[in-house]
Amino acid sequence: MQKTMKRTKLPTPVFTPKERAKRREAILAVLARAADDSQFLAQLADNPTEALSGYYTLTREEVAALVSGDIKKIEGWVGKLDKRHATWLWCRLSQEKW
Repeated sequence: MQKTMKRTKLPTPVFTPKERAKRREAILAVLARAADDSQFLAQLADNPTEALSGYYTLTREEVAALVSGDIKKIEGWVGKLDKRHATWLWCRLSQEKW
């Protein structure tokens, strides 16, 4: 008989307004760097988890959203993205094969 592990959903962390502002700044810093640094953008495309490994302040959920290009989730955290900040996300979504 094979044991199955029950997945438990981790509670969503509750951040203070100051912490939320820092989270927003960290996400926008990644997106700005991707827009301005073609080598970083290429690294994000090739191995996004490794490219983001230096951004240790990002939560797992934030890294997952950046890696997957989840614009809806990211805009829920930081607000509507301008064209520059959305560069990586549109590149990531264009990599998807349907």
